[in-house]
Amino acid sequence: MKRGVYLVPSLLTLGNLAAGFLAILFAANAEFTRAAWMIILGIVLDMSDGRIARWMGATSQFGLELDSLADLTTFGVAPAILMYQLALDPLGRPGYMIAIFFAMTAALRLARFNLKAQQTPTLEKPSYFVGLPVPAAAGILSSFVLSYELFGNETITVKTIPMLMSRMPMFFRLIPVTMLVLSFLMISRVRYGDFKKLKLGRPKSLQSLTLIAAGVLLIVTYPQNTIFILFTLYVLSGLLLFAIRYYRYRRDIRLSQMRRRKTDQPGESDSENTAAAAEFPWNQTK
Repeated sequence: MKRGVYLVPSLLTLGNLAAGFLAILFAANAEFTRAAWMIILGIVLDMSDGRIARWMGATSQFGLELDSLADLTTFGVAPAILMYQLALDPLGRPGYMIAIFFAMTAALRLARFNLKAQQTPTLEKPSYFVGLPVPAAAGILSSFVLSYELFGNETITVKTIPMLMSRMPMFFRLIPVTMLVLSFLMISRVRYGDFKKLKLGRPKSLQSLTLIAAGVLLIVTYPQNTIFILFTLYVLSGLLLFAIRYYRYRRDIRLSQMRRRKTDQPGESDSENTAAAAEFPWNQTK
């Protein structure tokens, strides 16, 4: 990557950092809705700076490091403080340990991402993230706050989805478990789509146009609820695809063993399982 400072992407990254700092201040003052919106704003800025940097050919080592520092503040520290102030404080010592653990795993996830970005050539980079992206983990927590703040609030006229809102108390009780699950997903080997190859300027099918239009309409009609649902589906998508890949991996292993028995060649290995085996290192078959 190039060395130097590129103005537009760096300003967007600094805006992301400012949003994270404001989120911390708002959370400390118990202004949870404002803090959550600042984190959402940080996600938008984080998505924009990377795309603009690639479009301008302005990716640099400086930008990568600055982006990680901003992400740690906005998507690691700010959500941890927000959730501690909102829900974890009554738990006492376990509450702040969960918040600290979330921030620590976010830092580890970002460090691993930086290391892979420096070691992997641009042409060989995969079209997925290894581990849940830190902005997605922060997004599901902050979008939950936006929906939860509407629960039982008669003064707010924003439209909501009744089926989802009725389950908000249950989601609130599951916040400690949710934060632990998100923390482990960030440092896991579960794959998540990165959408970097999504070219909005290219011709799309009618089905794609319909889905995009439906998503935009849902966000406009039920903004807080739809954002929460989208982040939840993204987190669950990685787990679902992981389960499917694991099932196929185990099936291929069984088929490979059957072929070896038929050909009486126990030392033969299947090269097609090499990539899958790297994703499931705890379940190697000798």
